[in-house]
Amino acid sequence: MGSANLSQDTLAEQLLEIALKSGAESAEVYQSRSLSRPVFFEANRLKQIETSQSEGTALRLWRKGCPGLTVAYGSVDPQGMVERALALSQLNEREPVELVTNSKPNYPDLGKDVSVQTLIDWSKQAIALIREVYPDVLCTSDWECDVENTRLVNSQGLDCYYTDTTLSCYMAAEWVRGDDFLSVADGQTQRGELNPEKLAHQILQRLNWAKENISTPSGKFPILFTSKAADMLWGTVQAALNGKQVLERASPWAERIGKAIVSPTLTLYQNPEAGPYSCPFDDEGNPTKSLVFIENGILRNFYSDHTTGRQLGIGSTGNGFRPGLGSYPTPGLFNFLIQPGTASLQELIQTMDEGLIVDQMLGGGGGISGDFSINVDLGYWVKNGKIIGRVKDTMVAGNVYTTLKQIVKIGGDPEWNGSCYTPSLILEGLFTTGKSS
Repeated sequence: MGSANLSQDTLAEQLLEIALKSGAESAEVYQSRSLSRPVFFEANRLKQIETSQSEGTALRLWRKGCPGLTVAYGSVDPQGMVERALALSQLNEREPVELVTNSKPNYPDLGKDVSVQTLIDWSKQAIALIREVYPDVLCTSDWECDVENTRLVNSQGLDCYYTDTTLSCYMAAEWVRGDDFLSVADGQTQRGELNPEKLAHQILQRLNWAKENISTPSGKFPILFTSKAADMLWGTVQAALNGKQVLERASPWAERIGKAIVSPTLTLYQNPEAGPYSCPFDDEGNPTKSLVFIENGILRNFYSDHTTGRQLGIGSTGNGFRPGLGSYPTPGLFNFLIQPGTASLQELIQTMDEGLIVDQMLGGGGGISGDFSINVDLGYWVKNGKIIGRVKDTMVAGNVYTTLKQIVKIGGDPEWNGSCYTPSLILEGLFTTGKSS
């Protein structure tokens, strides 16, 4: 099931032809097909192998300047789909039609397919490495190969498509010690190959750190967010850089272009060719592009889709994405990178006199407000540059915008956490609350 299948499918052309003959001035068709082959392990054993396929088509048209959007999954009745979209267009207000013409029709396929047996072998290898050291640990894991085909066609002559093959894994190691329950989880997302040895090493390292439980002092201490936990901070930053939030004056950075907004050690950007979340074009057909958002602490750019970019006067940045097949494009990020430093995680730890490492947490980030209060699901206390044990019943609170001005050090250990490529970092200005033992 490759990108050629979609490019040779005539459904999009049929929908466009019927739409234009039925009175629409303009129309576009977005098609997505996916194939997933996950393997599941539970309690150290292979539990299940699945194959799932999905196919969806979205038609958006304009009649008398009013848009209508309809979606179908699986087999499609072209005439009925067009009629539904036309009916819906009568309920909407007029809007500018912003369709792009063809800039590049096809793109190289991204990623490489792997067999189910390879996924099984990788999982067995990771589990064996962990249980060799901790035989009482129970491992649960999910290893997947996902192939997704995307095609976008419109009445202005645009026709672009590509295939994206992504490998991902998630593993949790559960360790029961009397009344104490510990769960250490980690994962990877890559193209081409996963690294079970690296995944096992990361989990083993955290199991070693968690051998002893200690109580957490309350007060202001330096906090080290590992690359796995740091994504909580960047969710707020991504929201503040969203052109729609800027347009609505919800972003505190709406009037701050060219000004320092965070620590000068921070540079944040997107790169269309970086990592497993690379993407050649957005859901409006614009080629994606490299874009620096914050450079050495100074705000340089926001990201936008067609409509938001027009309203802001900056144009589209190639960041118009659909939250779902039945949604209109809106400003979104396909990848988000934080420029790393050079220090390893161990070197970061050694710089701390006393403080907390946050590795897993319960609860989300602060949203656009930046205020957050999280429960530490897995964390460790550092004293004199060494981890002395795992903390329990601990909370961390603060404000993202404030604390990103108080960065002590950025690590050189970036990892993909979702579509965010982030290193570990040490922050000041946050409060910890611990329960005395």
